[in-house]
Amino acid sequence: MELINKYFPELTDDQRSKFSEMEELYQYWNARVNVISRQDIDTLYERHILHSLGIAKVQPFKSGTSVLDVGTGGGFPGIPLAIMFPDAQFHLVDSIGKKIRVVQEIADALKLTNVKAEQIRAEKLDDSYEFVVSRAVTRITPFVGWVRKNISRNSFHELRNGILYLKGGDLTEELAELPHKKRVFELSDYFSEEFFETKKVVYVPL
Repeated sequence: MELINKYFPELTDDQRSKFSEMEELYQYWNARVNVISRQDIDTLYERHILHSLGIAKVQPFKSGTSVLDVGTGGGFPGIPLAIMFPDAQFHLVDSIGKKIRVVQEIADALKLTNVKAEQIRAEKLDDSYEFVVSRAVTRITPFVGWVRKNISRNSFHELRNGILYLKGGDLTEELAELPHKKRVFELSDYFSEEFFETKKVVYVPL
């Protein structure tokens, strides 16, 4: 929690409480359904929660924003972002049912009324959203193909509607094959921990 308070000192008491509760909830559920690697559960706040909140540094979501989290796994980045932006709506999807059940249980325990968790493939979704977020579920070019149909034309943020994609490592080759405009935000510009040295948010306006 010290990490979250360090970078987001303006949190309300309710937000702090929810972020604090996440550790016990994830330890409980991860012992039953493996949604986070065993070694990562000890670094939950750095490698999962704060990493997810890198998107909040790049583009805060305004009231009424609709956000799709594709391949949410254990609920990242969607659940931390839903705590951070209670007036935005989050649709968390994954093709693996047991992971979605855990996500729904955690969202319910945290009383996140702005979260809907669903077992469905992104390609099957018809709804539209201002932003699609994800954490490295595949190479970015096929990902754009899956979700570009779901981007709303109603743009009201500093960044135009599109994809905010958490990726790590050298993306030179991967981004070269993407024919769309893109912008890369280095998370090391926002967070000083060594883990973030190679972590990025790739923004693709659509």
